[in-house]
Amino acid sequence: MLFGRKQRLITRLLVVEDEPLVAFDTEHMLREHGYEVLATVDRVADARAVIERETDGVDLVLADVRLADGSGIEVARVAAERAVPVMFVTGNCPPEARALAIGFLAKPYMERDLLQAIEVIDAVKAGRRTRRLPQGFELFVPIA
Repeated sequence: MLFGRKQRLITRLLVVEDEPLVAFDTEHMLREHGYEVLATVDRVADARAVIERETDGVDLVLADVRLADGSGIEVARVAAERAVPVMFVTGNCPPEARALAIGFLAKPYMERDLLQAIEVIDAVKAGRRTRRLPQGFELFVPIA
């Protein structure tokens, strides 16, 4: 298709969020935009289980830092062992996140900013040049 959408590299996401309303809204919005949400979990242990059991892989983890049973930093460490990129979605991103995540989107955010942040990460993974970064998003890797 000449003018079709670019093929996405990121299609399968894991949402790790302990705020029920935010988790529900995020999952619903991502599905509306054609993403497959493998799971929405609120605990480190559950996120670890999803990352370890998904044989087809997780393309991106969206993780809050503060979780019911620990920290999203722990989720990012597990994801890093499997070369799964993590984008922290949180109100306050700790400095150690830079070494474990591909980027950070500040809460509160608008729906379009989350979608654009995922698109930027997709472009980075594909080696494509990216447009400007969405509001509240910081990319921790060099832009192609």
